[in-house]
Amino acid sequence: MQGFKALNLMFDVSFSAGHNNSRVWALASEKLTSLEIGYIPSVMVAELFSPNFGFHKSPNCIQPSILPNIHKLCLSVDYITDTMVGKISKGLNSLTHLDLRDAPMSEPGVTSDLTNSGLQQINQHGKLKHLSLVRTQEFFSTYFRRVNDLGLLLMADKCKTMESIFLGGFCRVTDTGFKTILHSCSKLYKLRVSHGTQLTDLVFHDISATSLSLTHVSLRRCTLLTNHAVTSLASNKDLKVLDLRDCRNLGDEALQAISTLPKLKALLLDGSDISDVGLSYLRPGVISSLISLSVRGCKKLTDKCISALFDGSSNLELQELDLSNLPNLSDNAVLLLAKSRVPILELRMRQCPLIGDTSVMALASMVVDEERWHGNSLRLLDLFNCGGITPLSFRWLKKPYFPRLRWLGVTGSVNRDMVDALARSRPFLRVSRRGEELGVEEWDNSDDFYMHDYDEMDEFERWLLDGEDENADEEMVNAEDNAEAME
Repeated sequence: MQGFKALNLMFDVSFSAGHNNSRVWALASEKLTSLEIGYIPSVMVAELFSPNFGFHKSPNCIQPSILPNIHKLCLSVDYITDTMVGKISKGLNSLTHLDLRDAPMSEPGVTSDLTNSGLQQINQHGKLKHLSLVRTQEFFSTYFRRVNDLGLLLMADKCKTMESIFLGGFCRVTDTGFKTILHSCSKLYKLRVSHGTQLTDLVFHDISATSLSLTHVSLRRCTLLTNHAVTSLASNKDLKVLDLRDCRNLGDEALQAISTLPKLKALLLDGSDISDVGLSYLRPGVISSLISLSVRGCKKLTDKCISALFDGSSNLELQELDLSNLPNLSDNAVLLLAKSRVPILELRMRQCPLIGDTSVMALASMVVDEERWHGNSLRLLDLFNCGGITPLSFRWLKKPYFPRLRWLGVTGSVNRDMVDALARSRPFLRVSRRGEELGVEEWDNSDDFYMHDYDEMDEFERWLLDGEDENADEEMVNAEDNAEAME
């Protein structure tokens, strides 16, 4: 590890280190400024950042931290605890970016949990700019039950220069605590709160009176929020990312407020109560600047939502569109989308019962640039559990259609042989058939606008796409014949 400035370990380091833990980390370069670990027990973290770790202890000599120059630390642990937070905050003098997430498998005890006391220890050296503390619900439905408004008040007193804050799972924090953050951190431009069960519209009631200039706001699963909160937030005209997923009380009035945001690039409205009419408010202003739009699970939407968004629009920049879990969305909507020639890179339509083969054929025939191949723009297409997909669709997923496709989601049970043959015939295509989300990175924080950086085809890939792969093509033909015979 000598010489590294950034180190990403996306695995459970507790298995690999064992009793040689201190010896391994003692080899780490003092130049290391960024460390990300997929999983590490909180006890090991506290040990790692304790004075004298990895050294022969002397009663008269206290050694510095084993990783003295870390600026960015991202850890996934079993429990976020006061001890761990204290050791990190005290031991890392140069820390500017702290990202901690846990996924408890049982309710934490008082000694294995985060409390108000732990929050008070954050940012002891005054250099922290980004803070993320998240309790996920991956294994067990639990929250930071030992943190209340007092904890955020104590933390805010030491975090006045903070620029980005993400708090997830703080169920006992009320409007008072969240408002303390907004009114104390004058440099804050990124705010993300998830599972804010007591967060209401009142937090943002007087936000226009603050000096804040928010550009990224995420309020996922803050179910008490209504249209009034979005109206208040819209006073921040510099907003670029607005994530309101699973705020089910938001409707068309919220979209009217959002339509006044001239710089908006990403808008996520999953599970909200919006309608086709509401989406039309985004045209022609906001839709012309949006790069990412998600309306997954907005049950009121129909085929008309496509015409509401794209009719009469030109020169759109939209690259990511999520239309998943819309029971009233049919092939007719995809035909309208194909005719619009919007250069979409990622299209998600999973769990749409009325989407079928016609949609695949329309997208395969879609021409965005006359000089390019058919269906050329799509890099990701998610059709998992779409009700109308049959083996016919796989004929349109073969070469030369969709030449840029890198991710494909389908239901494996449609025809296992055809799915396997397709995967073998297109070595650059990652085919998912178990329903997992496509293209999601381990440390993909949705408060930041995220795009895949797809590389252009290299010469070898172009040769593969243009060349004759007789074995793969023969496999696809045989799979099609078998599918037809079974019908």
